[in-house]
Amino acid sequence: MPTLSARSTKASTVRTDAVVIGVVQTGKGLVAVDEATDVAKAFGRGFVPMLSSLGFEGKPGQVAKLPSAHVVDTALVVAVGLGDADSLDSERLRRAAAAGVQAVSNAVSVALALPVEGAADVQAVGEGALLGLYSYDAYRTAESNGRPSDVVVLCDRARSRDIKQAVDTAQIVCRAVNMARDWVNTPPNDLTPAVFAEQIAAHKSDAKVKVTILDDKELAKQGCGGILGVGQGSVHPPRLAQLTWSPRRPAARIALVGKGITFDSGGLSLKPGTSMMTMKCDMSGAAAVVAATYAIAELGLPVAVTAYAPLAENMPSGTAARPGDVLTMRNGKTVEVLNTDAEGRLVLGDALDMAVEDEPDLVVDVATLTGACMVALGTRVGGVLSNDEALLHRIPAVAGRAGEAMWPLPIPEDIGAKVTSSVMADLRQHNPEPYGGTLFAAAFLRAFVKDARWVHLDVAGPAYNDGDAHGYTPKGGTGAAVRTLVRLAQEAATGDLLEDV
Repeated sequence: MPTLSARSTKASTVRTDAVVIGVVQTGKGLVAVDEATDVAKAFGRGFVPMLSSLGFEGKPGQVAKLPSAHVVDTALVVAVGLGDADSLDSERLRRAAAAGVQAVSNAVSVALALPVEGAADVQAVGEGALLGLYSYDAYRTAESNGRPSDVVVLCDRARSRDIKQAVDTAQIVCRAVNMARDWVNTPPNDLTPAVFAEQIAAHKSDAKVKVTILDDKELAKQGCGGILGVGQGSVHPPRLAQLTWSPRRPAARIALVGKGITFDSGGLSLKPGTSMMTMKCDMSGAAAVVAATYAIAELGLPVAVTAYAPLAENMPSGTAARPGDVLTMRNGKTVEVLNTDAEGRLVLGDALDMAVEDEPDLVVDVATLTGACMVALGTRVGGVLSNDEALLHRIPAVAGRAGEAMWPLPIPEDIGAKVTSSVMADLRQHNPEPYGGTLFAAAFLRAFVKDARWVHLDVAGPAYNDGDAHGYTPKGGTGAAVRTLVRLAQEAATGDLLEDV
């Protein structure tokens, strides 16, 4: 990942290979932001006409490249549109930073002259640049086009404590997001449950995070019938990774649970071939909670975190679970399996039962759980469901402040009744009707959280982008929910998140 720093240097004199300048739309036409007015003045009266001749209108994310012709110290000036000057926000800054740095190739260093009024804006610009420069090249034999390895955010008070902290936070958060992206993008033949668990345990971090790996024998001792039932059809046995961050005098205690299906064929309820093509991403929830836990620890947040990542491969074979089987879960409840392609809720059920044992202040699970959530919210918005009305509406706001789109969904009483109406066992695993699948899945999970405050994040849509890259979101794994979980911990550390809940 590129390095990130902040400097108080002027945009016209910064010594980098390229400088990205923000341009806004005003009633008087295009105007360079305050941080870049010296660049506009250096080009003179022809600056705006030059941009216009290139078709540049200042729309959000639009870019135009200008050779500097030695009027400024960098060789290349990249103008990036910010849209209406009166409607700037952190997310627009992130996307503008990404668009700007992505337009720079074969350069080592780039400076960003975007409107930053304080530390929060510096962090947003840094995040956009670092996330926008991500690429996954582990399996490419040819070298890809060079992208900047040194990113500089231009701002006043660059040496102040809050700006330095913003830069450090952006680097830690983006490193976590990109680590999750790497795991999601790894081919499933190279990321089996055992290998994933080994990589989680082997991750090098300056923070003291304790990692415990439970193998299939230990899972059997604990009675994890859901995890074992899903994994029994594969030659790669399941695992569970538990991570613990234990700061002194924590302000809150949070448990994170992430679905870790390293490949989902659907089991005996086999998916169509085209639907399997991206199913290496079905461990995105596990990647998110693991990466977020490491980030929270590296930031030194006074929030105790225990993360649980149940890892299994869902495959069809002579030993696979069958529709009609009854599994006994870790909490002792029996579950009638009706569709082996609804496996995520089974592994999460066991992990949620572990998570609530220590009575945390909050339990959050993250999962690529239901295609129904994509039908409801599309591919860029995650669903939020909860047993707590206040949290149901607070968490989407937290996600928004982190730069991720999430939307609250209900768990109606009639849906909950369907979960417990099975005549063969205590719980029915799959929705008997073809609609409301996301709500049913959440109602099923709720049966395993006892009285704990609990939030379920369904990221089936935003966790994997199989379309074109957009903004700072690459094609492939996106690292969805990592930033939301870190932001959640930051707000829990101040007492704001859980106050009066």
